[in-house]
Amino acid sequence: MNEIESVGKSENFLDQIIRSELSGGFDKKNLRFRFPPEPNGYLHIGHAKSICINFGFGKEFSSPVNLRFDDTNPEKENTEFIDSIKNDIKWLGFDWDEECYASDYFDQLYDWAAHLIREGKAYVDDQDQVKIAEQRGVPSSPGKNSPFRDRDVQTNLDLFHKMKTNHFKPGECVLRAKIDMNSPNMHMRDPVMYRIINHEHHRTKDHWVIYPTYDWAHGQSDYIENISHSFCTLEFEVHRELYDWFIENIPKKKKLLPKQSEFARLNISYTIMSKRKLLELVESNVVDGWSDPRMPTISGMRRRGIPPDAIRNFCDKVGVSKRENIIDFALLDFCTREVLNKTAYRLMVVLDPVELEIINYPEGKNEMLTAENNQEDSSYGSREVSFSKNLYIERDDFKEESNRKYFRLSIGKEVRLKNGYIIMGDKVEKDKNGKITKIFCTYDPNSRSGSGTEESLRKVKGTIHWVDKNNHEIIDVNLYDRLFKIQSPDENKEVDFKSHINENSLIKVKNVYAESSIKNVNFDNYYQFQRKGYFKLDSKNEKLTFNRTVTLRDTWKS
Repeated sequence: MNEIESVGKSENFLDQIIRSELSGGFDKKNLRFRFPPEPNGYLHIGHAKSICINFGFGKEFSSPVNLRFDDTNPEKENTEFIDSIKNDIKWLGFDWDEECYASDYFDQLYDWAAHLIREGKAYVDDQDQVKIAEQRGVPSSPGKNSPFRDRDVQTNLDLFHKMKTNHFKPGECVLRAKIDMNSPNMHMRDPVMYRIINHEHHRTKDHWVIYPTYDWAHGQSDYIENISHSFCTLEFEVHRELYDWFIENIPKKKKLLPKQSEFARLNISYTIMSKRKLLELVESNVVDGWSDPRMPTISGMRRRGIPPDAIRNFCDKVGVSKRENIIDFALLDFCTREVLNKTAYRLMVVLDPVELEIINYPEGKNEMLTAENNQEDSSYGSREVSFSKNLYIERDDFKEESNRKYFRLSIGKEVRLKNGYIIMGDKVEKDKNGKITKIFCTYDPNSRSGSGTEESLRKVKGTIHWVDKNNHEIIDVNLYDRLFKIQSPDENKEVDFKSHINENSLIKVKNVYAESSIKNVNFDNYYQFQRKGYFKLDSKNEKLTFNRTVTLRDTWKS
């Protein structure tokens, strides 16, 4: 895939780790990476960074990358999320070597857990979560041992088997690792390895009623799959000691052990990344599902019209660091405009119309003007647009009176109609409230763009777009903007983040006038409504409906 060759090229500290190990004798053929999402929601832009890192390294070193679903919580996971994740990864331009599931290893994980019990390194605890949390205490002082910590091996094995065979209810007991209740790392204070969940699993159905925790399943899954480098976000740094402890204490047959390294997660201004909070937006109907174009989900961004190469470029520009910071949303907009300016087909669409009549244009005449589909790339070709005496222009492209800095149409001043003629404002017609209902102008019949005449080469300071009143299509347009009004909507934990919702994040504009060629659009292409922004086709139902991807210029002030 030539389009993704740039991903992972710039050397960062993760890259340095790999190269240092290779120079130290690590065999390149043993490199294997993975992307391990939990299928409990849709992927978002933060996951895109992790995807680009792991699959980028796979491409850089010609090494396999596994897609593994950490499906250890059947209450929150389902096949809808799995399908969406696979679709998102492929849409971003990547593919995986093996498709794996933590549930593939449930039997092995159970056997290893029994091994730890036999080694005196795990035990069944009859206490509930609240009591266990209390005994763990705080990092600055030692925890308290469970009263069940010193149960004998056989009793623990019997109880663990009963957990597996559905003799207990959820919450009645758990399996814990026996490590160190005095450790300053809270994750090492006898962490839970198994809990009882009476809920059908999307793959194993009702075969299991006990499920491994993330910490117990994750590292062991890496080991089983021969993963060489486990790259996680910084919140998992405190888990690394436990990750290593579990791998050290299982019966090993392989010399290659996975190593965990952490990088800073992606945080973007005016956005939230928490799956829990994104789910809250969905369930409270603040947004129209996970794929709402205002959501930071990959499916939402795809529906909004952000191209996959813009997302990859964005992740590449953000880079890989060890320190958390907030990336300006404007960078994603910049990357989007950078791609769409080169790839979007141009169309003329008038969102807030006012009628324009060319007084001296022949009555009943209609002509077809040639318009470039993309002035950045001649291979996109051209199209024909209908032109006649009566047109529609944008209302804000006209002022009765104007100063020298106003370069659009006004009385006594000239502008060029895009792909058409030079016109001059003559007079207006108004309703009883003083609102302009019609603009009258005159045109220079020799000034048609591309005609080669001396008049056509004449320079005027302004160019405006238009749509033929007698030959056009009616469409609907969704104007999307940032979902939140402030840079860090979830920073203050005492304030409901939903109170910062931008009430203008979606404006629906009905019955918009568009040039007639718009009826030929498709879902695969991207479009620029000239002078208005970049748009993506969203629906072809009763009327064509377009979503605004991004404006032509940044209109936000931080």
